[in-house]
Amino acid sequence: MDEQGVEVWSGRANTWECDQMGHMNVRFHVAKSIEGLASMTAELGLPRAFAATAEATLMVREQHIRFLREALPGAGLVMTGQVTDIGESDARILLVLRHMSGEPASTFHTTVEHVTAREQRPFPWPKRVLERAEALTGAVPVFAAPRGLDTAPVTTQASLERARELGMIRTSMGVVSAADCDAFGRMRPEMLIARIADGLSRLNLHAPAGEAADPKMGGAALEYRLLHHAWPKAGDRVATFGGLVEANQRTRRLVHWTVDPDTGRAVGSAEAVAASLDLEARKMVTLSPEALADAQSRVIAGLTL
Repeated sequence: MDEQGVEVWSGRANTWECDQMGHMNVRFHVAKSIEGLASMTAELGLPRAFAATAEATLMVREQHIRFLREALPGAGLVMTGQVTDIGESDARILLVLRHMSGEPASTFHTTVEHVTAREQRPFPWPKRVLERAEALTGAVPVFAAPRGLDTAPVTTQASLERARELGMIRTSMGVVSAADCDAFGRMRPEMLIARIADGLSRLNLHAPAGEAADPKMGGAALEYRLLHHAWPKAGDRVATFGGLVEANQRTRRLVHWTVDPDTGRAVGSAEAVAASLDLEARKMVTLSPEALADAQSRVIAGLTL
């Protein structure tokens, strides 16, 4: 294995994958990581684990993500993968999306579980996977390690009832479509962060409440922790609630919960570190004193994953 891992994906940032900030949206960073994960799974000896006919597959339980350098339209990209840890039926896999210069664009430390494809029942890895994993194991580089987020085990608080109790803002709501689902009919992992990203404007992170944001000002995610609790299917409704947990001049820390509004159960939860971005200079900027004071006044005490 190359010191950077084995190559599992290559392509580019397409124009239609880029958002109003002018760079590839977080949804497509994660979508490419899931495609890379399927390729990495094949490298481990399970070549059709994500096909509709598979008897066994991998469930994504958690992702720790760092966004290190934005990918602009047309940017060539390549992804490498390696195993960082493997247990009886679970594993942690590091995927690194790089620019053609070799500079990391984003990293995905993904916790997966080997399960039956239909019942999602965990069961041990085959011997060939354990043997191959040994050859594909490497350490987590400093640039992919947690920086602003705690990745210790957590029991989620997320529920519709609790979101209302805390006064979280409902940022997005919709219905899962067939196009949102994978070969097994379950909502694809990237759709969790997609719902979060689509609703961020309701949190008004870059200006005081009630004021229009400067059109030259945007936002950039720096780090995410995503937890998957359930897997909706086509026709299920999902609603995302968000809130601030910390704010300073340079960054804001946010928590989002995605729930089924009909049952109240948690679908996923996420914690993120984000910053304001000058869309002309392509640089992070500090909040004005007024915007910072407003953000700090909206912090929700006790809000966690």
